[in-house]
Amino acid sequence: MISVYFWKFQGKHTTEKPVLAKATAIPKQPVSFPTPSANGSSKDACLRCRQGFFCSDHGSHARETPKSSVSAHVESSLDIPEPQPPKAKEIVDINQPQTCKNKGCGKSFKEKDNHATACSYHPGPPVFHDRVRGWKCCDVHVNEFDEFMSIPPCTKGWHNPDPVS
Repeated sequence: MISVYFWKFQGKHTTEKPVLAKATAIPKQPVSFPTPSANGSSKDACLRCRQGFFCSDHGSHARETPKSSVSAHVESSLDIPEPQPPKAKEIVDINQPQTCKNKGCGKSFKEKDNHATACSYHPGPPVFHDRVRGWKCCDVHVNEFDEFMSIPPCTKGWHNPDPVS
């Protein structure tokens, strides 16, 4: 039934080539190029000099060509951001509460209480593959998200209030 439907919309095959109407030729207009002359304005009339190429008729250095409006528009539309200098670290009071940005920690701490074993965290990224969740650093994988949230951190270190590092 499908083949009947398929052939219903297909044309008949034939060995004859279709006759195409020939396009009428448009007579070409001759293009006149300015001839080099001895005066200074010929440099402005020279096609190669106007395009900024070296021209043996007018000297060894090419003239600077002004930017076209299209190239100026393209450059302005790119909006390339200026490189920003790194942010200066904030000076924080030693008793000000901060939040740890280490993965798996998130505890609030004061800088005066921060030490080498204050933070328990995962240094590696979390892994979510198919229905398995876990941490790459300690190679523990579980099926349920609640179990994933209860995986104990595998590394001890300093609390880190800076999310970048």
